[in-house]
Amino acid sequence: MPSIMDVKSKDEAADESNDIQDTLEAFDEIAAASEKLSASVNNLLSKDKDCLVADEGLSILTVKNHLLLQYLTNLVFTILSKCSGKSIQNSPSVERLVEIRTVIERIRPLEQKLKYQIDKLVKIALTGAPSADDGTQFRANPTSLMNDSEESDEDEDARPKGMDPTDDSSRNVGGKYVPPRLAAVKYDGEETLASKQKDLLEKAKKRALSSSIVQKMQEEYLDAPVEIAHSSGLKNAISKEERERTEYEETNYTRLPRTKRDKILAKQRAALTSSSFGDELTKFDDFQTLDQELNRFNKKRKKSFKSSGKKKKKMSFKKKKRFHK
Repeated sequence: MPSIMDVKSKDEAADESNDIQDTLEAFDEIAAASEKLSASVNNLLSKDKDCLVADEGLSILTVKNHLLLQYLTNLVFTILSKCSGKSIQNSPSVERLVEIRTVIERIRPLEQKLKYQIDKLVKIALTGAPSADDGTQFRANPTSLMNDSEESDEDEDARPKGMDPTDDSSRNVGGKYVPPRLAAVKYDGEETLASKQKDLLEKAKKRALSSSIVQKMQEEYLDAPVEIAHSSGLKNAISKEERERTEYEETNYTRLPRTKRDKILAKQRAALTSSSFGDELTKFDDFQTLDQELNRFNKKRKKSFKSSGKKKKKMSFKKKKRFHK
């Protein structure tokens, strides 16, 4: 039977042969890609140099193209050094690769901001005309919203004395700038005073109905089941830590030392408890809204009763007059 070492050596030899085969295939692909790249570069160099000028293009794309070209150049030089068996430690090409990579990553947010503009220019370059669904074509033209008479009056006011009104080259030179008067449009985004008062009234009603006194009265007089939940009563104002401290002191007959922080927290807790308890007993601002609503309802009922009584009296008085006649 073959030993374990013989099996391992056969497996390693098979792996090495596979790696060599993959490396040779990669070299063949690199050679084919290099030939295609050389043909493309020669084709570009044979064209007119004026076609390669990008003065009217986006500068960020020009910078990115130059950076990518330098990155590929330094990368090829680094690969050549490794294939030749040379060390790339402290190599200037590696430092340059790191620098270019950092710059390319830093300009990526700027490229993301200009994405819409770049896509628009690419579509125009491919189709030769802007797309029909371009949103910028439907923007408002402020000059079309102006009145002709107002525009002429503004031009005359802004034109210095002695200037020819038909001369377009001398218009608005040395004169006062007059901003265009746009047509007034109603803005419905802001809330009216009535809607604001209505919202404030609704909030006051909710606050009054959610107070602790009203909740206690509802639990006492209504037949609805009582919800067991954490409320803001006086008993729940004492924290769990304070209860544990009190239980420990009462059980062991000892006083635990209190730090400065514990004293400050105790004062704040006492002030909060006393203020909330006093508010629950003496503060009736929350119920003022409900009282106003009740008075308003009673006034409406009284007015309706008075108006109906006046009509009946008038009718009876007319009947008496007719009877006397």
